[in-house]
Amino acid sequence: MNINIRIATPADINTIFDIRTSVKENHLSHDQLTEMGITPDAIQQALQQAPCLWVAEVDGVAAGFSMADVDDGCVFAAFIRPEFEGHGLGRKLMEQAEALLFQHHRQIWLETAEASRANGFYQRLGWRVVEQLPEGDIRMEKHQT
Repeated sequence: MNINIRIATPADINTIFDIRTSVKENHLSHDQLTEMGITPDAIQQALQQAPCLWVAEVDGVAAGFSMADVDDGCVFAAFIRPEFEGHGLGRKLMEQAEALLFQHHRQIWLETAEASRANGFYQRLGWRVVEQLPEGDIRMEKHQT
């Protein structure tokens, strides 16, 4: 299995939405993403401002992505297609997002569902729960070491 992590380009935007809508946990449809303001145009604008989005490829197939919001200091997204879970892609993608954010911030954050598998995954990567949020979500932080 050949794994490649690379900076996303505008040509990846449709694939990123395909990956995001393929997940089983924290699933959102295209319509739900649009309602939240997460549109192809919004992603294109983010890509134009900074290299903030990475794609993980397995044998040339886009299998996951991560995205950071440099201004806010947060990991905005990290998703892996279900059929590619368990191969270390999430860890590699998080390393990219964290490295970028730590260039600009000493403390970074993300939000996830407390009952999600992602919660345990992030904790294994050194993230700590700092706040309980409405509807079962949590805010997590990580400090630069």
